[in-house]
Amino acid sequence: MKMSLSFPAVFAVNTPVLEQTNQILHIVFLFLPVLWAMGILPPLDALFLWGMEQLLEFGLGGSPLSSNTKLLVMFLISAGTAIASYFIPSTLGVILFMTGCGFILSLNLSEIAFAFKHTLIGHLASSKSKNMHRGLRTQFGWREFIFYLTVLTFALLEASLLHHFAGFSSFSKGSPQAIASYILMLLLIIMWILREIQRVYLCGVFRNPFYPKDIRTVTVFMEKQRRLMKVGVVRRILLTLVCPFAMLAFLSLDCSLQNLHSVSVCIGFTRIFRMVWQNTENALLDIVVVSVTQILVFNQDTWWNRSLNTGIRLLLVGILRDRLLQFVSKLQFAVAILLTSWTEKKQRRKSTATLITLNVVFFPILVTFVAVSALLSSPLLPLFTLPVFLIGFPRPVRSWPGPVGATACVCADTVYYQQLVPSLAVALQSALAAGSLGVSLPGSHYLCRFQDRLMWILVLERGFTYCCVNIKGLELQETSCHAAEAHRVDEIFEMAFEHQEHTKIVSLNHHFGNILTPCTVLPVRLYSDARSVLSGIIDSHENLKHLKDDFIKVLVWMLVQYCYKKSKQWESLEIADKNQKGSFPENPCSSAVERSRPLRDDDSFSVDTIEDWTDDSDIFGLEPSGRGRDRKETGQVVMTPKTHLSIPGSVETQNQDVLQEMSPEDKLYRAVVLGLPAADKGKQREVPPLVEFSCSYAELLSIPAEWRTAPVPVSKVHEMRQRFPDDWYCFILSQLDFFHLKEKPSSLLEDLMKDKALKDLYIHGVLSCCFGLFGLENTVPAPSHVFRAYTGGIPWSVGLDWLTSKPELFQLALKAFRYTFKLMLDKASLGPVEDFKELVNCLEEYENDWYIGLVSDREWQQAVLQEKPYLFSLGHDPNMGIYTGRVLTLQDLLVQVGKLNDEAVRGQWANLSWELLYATNDDEERYSIQAHPVLLRNLTVQAAEPPLGYPVYSSELLHVPLL
Repeated sequence: MKMSLSFPAVFAVNTPVLEQTNQILHIVFLFLPVLWAMGILPPLDALFLWGMEQLLEFGLGGSPLSSNTKLLVMFLISAGTAIASYFIPSTLGVILFMTGCGFILSLNLSEIAFAFKHTLIGHLASSKSKNMHRGLRTQFGWREFIFYLTVLTFALLEASLLHHFAGFSSFSKGSPQAIASYILMLLLIIMWILREIQRVYLCGVFRNPFYPKDIRTVTVFMEKQRRLMKVGVVRRILLTLVCPFAMLAFLSLDCSLQNLHSVSVCIGFTRIFRMVWQNTENALLDIVVVSVTQILVFNQDTWWNRSLNTGIRLLLVGILRDRLLQFVSKLQFAVAILLTSWTEKKQRRKSTATLITLNVVFFPILVTFVAVSALLSSPLLPLFTLPVFLIGFPRPVRSWPGPVGATACVCADTVYYQQLVPSLAVALQSALAAGSLGVSLPGSHYLCRFQDRLMWILVLERGFTYCCVNIKGLELQETSCHAAEAHRVDEIFEMAFEHQEHTKIVSLNHHFGNILTPCTVLPVRLYSDARSVLSGIIDSHENLKHLKDDFIKVLVWMLVQYCYKKSKQWESLEIADKNQKGSFPENPCSSAVERSRPLRDDDSFSVDTIEDWTDDSDIFGLEPSGRGRDRKETGQVVMTPKTHLSIPGSVETQNQDVLQEMSPEDKLYRAVVLGLPAADKGKQREVPPLVEFSCSYAELLSIPAEWRTAPVPVSKVHEMRQRFPDDWYCFILSQLDFFHLKEKPSSLLEDLMKDKALKDLYIHGVLSCCFGLFGLENTVPAPSHVFRAYTGGIPWSVGLDWLTSKPELFQLALKAFRYTFKLMLDKASLGPVEDFKELVNCLEEYENDWYIGLVSDREWQQAVLQEKPYLFSLGHDPNMGIYTGRVLTLQDLLVQVGKLNDEAVRGQWANLSWELLYATNDDEERYSIQAHPVLLRNLTVQAAEPPLGYPVYSSELLHVPLL
């Protein structure tokens, strides 16, 4: 009973406190929906990931990671390392444990695990699995393993020896630790100079006089940048080897490590021993700041020296450094929003002057907002891009939930980014390692520009000799807003790299303070896009008059090449069959069954192939007589399986053995065949007459029989014989080598040229294609007809209907016409073709180095991915009534790269009120954009994109080695 009375007594004492807390919570809860709607209140998942990322980076010395799983695993391992160091009884053991674990955890462990798994599978799997994984490339091999093992060994030796022999002296001006700090100060200055001297602007203000002024071509630029490349190599060596070992020396000599079983020592030194390798440049800056402070403040009674050990000092300095840099970046972003809201006409509104005045009057409040945003490491949100600022909720560096590379709106422009990203990644490797892109930390953003292409680069991870990035390709300025933004980007890059006013020794950056600061240019292998108007060429009567004659020549060359390649395939198949027959004896029973096998659908059966009955035929015989028997006597027809038919209603006289050998399916098919109507002997059939060649090898170059069955009158055949280019035909045949034939006569080419039957085949084939594309009239085609023929959109006709029923021939004819059109353009711009040899070289160049077609063709995308040297497409602008040509040329070109203000990017992401909705239809990925129901409430980790355009391509996580 007494215990029951004690509880009310306790609550009675604390009643005023509870009432005050209740009132405060009522006010807070009242504003929670407003804070949620305005995007200030963080969701639980974003808050959890942000907190874990902050603890990993500032408390444990790690780096933000590219996936939530890796972040959680790395956080647990790092926390376990800090806890384990507390229970090690020996100071030397603590030093060795922290040094080794810090180095190992700073490596790209996911890539090492993948390489180990790949190697293990390669040793244990079968040969089939080996061939399947052979195309995979790993960036971790024996060379990297030996390098890392050597560095780790020397790091452990250095830390243990210095701590054992010289780690007991306190810090003074002449102590070993002070000497190490002087060396670190010198290294910091050298590293800063070597980094800035490789960028186009020094400190973003003055143009670098050592940077090449002529960057028109890759060759000239690389020749002039050799000195800067040597500077980059020196900086890479200092950053990878010299600076980490110098910092290890400073830390190993610290007397704070003599105090065992201290939580602060374990946390602080575990963090800095890892940060030395994980983030070398920032660690160098932090140690120099602590060293300078310690040199200036020798009074041991101060709070800094009395209460804090070196590890905690470095932790506090690291947090202050990060938040101070964020504060400067956010303040620069806020000032840029204020200025551009007035200087940019499109952003100037009636309320702009009032808003600017309010920001100036309440500038202390604005600075407070910026400071709170920097303290929470949350984005500064400009309300509807107005100079009205709110604080966004804290979020991790990677601001989307799915895997890296999953947020992209796939379209026709995606393929161009797929082609250039591998080459861009290689160029980024050297630029990041040399330092020409500045300090690249997780969360850094870069913008690359070339012609109409924009690439967005986000750094996700950073560690010892590696960097993980994501590259996004933005849409190609399909809207006026994006085009205006891209135009401003071009102005900034042109001012930095292309204007000739930089001949002065020192010139200022006219766009200083802009959120985009040009850094350098990178040589990348990609396609340059050139467009031209074809007026005066495609509508020239003289050019169109020669178009048909050139088409006949190109088509003859293409048909001969097609048949010649087929002959090579037949010869290789015959050799393979002979080898197989020589290895395995032929089964006579199986061949007998094959000879007696009835004809089916796969034997190309038709009514026209049934032999005709005549009055002289033996209707009760097993095999009807007539033309088929006469042909067999001449020996000019190839034996094919036949169906033996009898008159319906007659007595079946076939051998019973034959009937027994027939399957039920064959009998059923035989009965169905007998029900077909009788064939009309007077009807014209699509069976070409047999051709007798004077040269036995002419069969190798014979075009397929069904390609000679076009319904054209005989008069047109005679007309084509007169127009047929005999000299060109003979010249093409003389270029054939027939190396694949083991035994061939010396006069083979001459015999082929003299074979009139072979020549007639090509005349019929060419006439069939001309009949399908141009009709029977011998008129000059109009430009509209040429465009339709190029695109394959010719209006229906009897000839086109016949040609499209032969898909392979239609594709050859379409390809020949496109080659002819390209030849017409080249002749109009470069001059006429001098001889047949030059024409053949031109056609072979089209075949090997060009893709001539349409941008919408699937083969166009395949050619881009296969890196064909040249691509050509014909287009038409119906609004202006002009025809355009587009040429893509693969070459090494210079891509301009600039660093973006990180806060500006995060602020735009926070202000984005759109989400991408994906839908799959007919295996084509499409997207639609819908407004978010709450304008200011951006999604927790949705794929928010920059204002320059939505991404049409997003690469997977790219591991860029910096070794």
